[in-house]
Amino acid sequence: MKSRLRYREPKLFLGKFSRTLDTENRFSVPSGFREQLTSGAYLTQGFDRNLQVLTTGAFQRVYHTVMNLNLANPLARLLLRLILGTAHEITINEKGELIIPTELGQFADLRADILVIGQGEYFEIWSPDLWKEQETKVRDAEVNSSRFSALTVTAQ
Repeated sequence: MKSRLRYREPKLFLGKFSRTLDTENRFSVPSGFREQLTSGAYLTQGFDRNLQVLTTGAFQRVYHTVMNLNLANPLARLLLRLILGTAHEITINEKGELIIPTELGQFADLRADILVIGQGEYFEIWSPDLWKEQETKVRDAEVNSSRFSALTVTAQ
């Protein structure tokens, strides 16, 4: 009898979740996200005054992409500093919680209430006020049709 190995697509981080930071900057990771984080993760500054949580595999892919840029280019060095200079290796504790380092929480203007937003291979952490600004942009259907027209999006 032949055994067949089947490729299993990794689970994606999807959806929006409200969470609360405790006094030690811990929050409960959505239960559907926890399994992907059991082998470690990285927390880094995002591009829009938010934070990004990437699995180890996703972070390694970003790292290799950035390291393949021309380091003589000042923008490449700036991107490297943004991603690697603010990154923290993190682990989920036995209660399913992550801790946000103080400097990253301050950067993202995080207080007691936060939002966790799934983005496929990673998820973002937002302050509700800053997310509201993003949501306003995302929900503007009239502007979106022209805003995204230059992008090629296909379901391969």
